[in-house]
Amino acid sequence: MTNRISTIAGEIQVLTTQDSFAELACRLNALAAQGESTVGLSGGSTPKAFYAWAVAHQAIHPATLKNLQWHVSDERCVPLLSDDSNFGHAERGLLNPLKVPAQNRFPWPVNLSPLEAAAAYESDWQKRSPQKTFDLCVLGLGDDSHIASLWPHCPLIGKKTASRFAATEWPGRGWRLTITEQGLSQCASIVVLVNGKGKAQALKSIIHGDYKPSLHPGQLLRAYAPKVTWLVDAEAASLLTA
Repeated sequence: MTNRISTIAGEIQVLTTQDSFAELACRLNALAAQGESTVGLSGGSTPKAFYAWAVAHQAIHPATLKNLQWHVSDERCVPLLSDDSNFGHAERGLLNPLKVPAQNRFPWPVNLSPLEAAAAYESDWQKRSPQKTFDLCVLGLGDDSHIASLWPHCPLIGKKTASRFAATEWPGRGWRLTITEQGLSQCASIVVLVNGKGKAQALKSIIHGDYKPSLHPGQLLRAYAPKVTWLVDAEAASLLTA
């Protein structure tokens, strides 16, 4: 049985990893059943595990592959063939095995400079969907509580901008392309996958900590709580009642 917890940052569902993957697949299929929709995938080990699970279990319906437009919510400024590319992992792990049509794939234009890539991606979104970002934005959570490429002390946090996507240089980790607070505010729904004991303190800080999003970027999701669902395993949820 799912343990559901209502919090200041959205509903937490405590599930096994397999059940969280099944829930995400169910949401993707339900979204596609409504017609053409957009999905922003995430980088990291948990999404990669989801891709392998979804392919092995044939969890994504054929109609879903036709109706969903696939993006990533943040990206490293590297070629798609790089092992550091979020969209590259999505292609190799999910989109290629499932034979998703090329016209349904929307990687960031990483052949451009970071600032140019962000501007081009933003411009394309303005033409395609002026008022809404992703119908479903999938995020992970770092053990430092970062979401997308909004990292602790990121200058984009708290910045008032109309841009839904931007470039930022993460000290020691290079340039990143990422959804912004404005972009998150215009997503129809947000799902955050959180697995492992190493994420427990970060999740506790987001749910119970004093509001300091520059230190705990995941706290930004408190502003969008009604549309945020956290799919969390028991280890990651272990400190929530402490």
